[in-house]
Amino acid sequence: MEGIFYALLPAVAWGSIVLVSVKLGGNAYSQTLGITLGALIFSVFMFFIKMPDMSTVVWTVGIISGVSWAVGQLYQLNSVKYMGVSKTVPISTGMQLLGTTLFGVVVFKEWTNKTTVILGVTALICIIAGVILTGISKKEASNKDENLKKGLLVLVISSLGFLGYVVIVRWFEIEGWAAILPQSIGMLGGALILSVRHNPFSKYAIRNILTGIMWAIGNIGLLLANPKVGVAVGFSFSQMGIVISTLGGVFLLGEKKSKKQLIFIIIGCVLVITGGVLLGMTKN
Repeated sequence: MEGIFYALLPAVAWGSIVLVSVKLGGNAYSQTLGITLGALIFSVFMFFIKMPDMSTVVWTVGIISGVSWAVGQLYQLNSVKYMGVSKTVPISTGMQLLGTTLFGVVVFKEWTNKTTVILGVTALICIIAGVILTGISKKEASNKDENLKKGLLVLVISSLGFLGYVVIVRWFEIEGWAAILPQSIGMLGGALILSVRHNPFSKYAIRNILTGIMWAIGNIGLLLANPKVGVAVGFSFSQMGIVISTLGGVFLLGEKKSKKQLIFIIIGCVLVITGGVLLGMTKN
């Protein structure tokens, strides 16, 4: 039961990040800066509790990973102004799952037998279908289609950033507890470099320190869950957060959706989650 609780932490925390950040206000630059500040504060605290072994490779890889995350998070938040939270998060989640899965299959040779290939292909079909359904919009306004195209382009950049964040740590086999401090330093550095021209230093950056602490709690939850429930369960549970952010965008932020759109979005979320669960099963 304790392991399941830890596994739910990233779902709740990460699933709420975009929703809470938008609610706290500010632009994508101040929001990203605030998130990275919160993550750094939390990681410094955890570093002195765990005192992991560090090396030059750990510091270098962790910082590069953190900079990649900053790119991913900044562009994800930027896409919200084009598509809203209820579309951005499911599509972003789907793109990240597709990217990390394809990279894992091609580079890390994760699908080693017939069962994992069947599960994996089914998962990819579910994710692609879910993303398509989530992106369906009304045809009446051409500017909506233009915004969708812009939002998707921004999300492609975001997903590449998140992909780099995950892959480089795995490539060098950096232990999770050792990675969190250099990652958070890279996150803050990346956020400053990307946002310094956009005057991110505001009350909204201070507010979003809370969002950064939420992100860090989710990260710690995943680290604690994996040894107790396994990577497959931990990975699968972490995908459940899109329900919170997607429905929260509609019901808490008041993003207008027709009944048909809402049905498509809910079905799309279910398909993306199903794909995430199936991908988790391939990692057993």
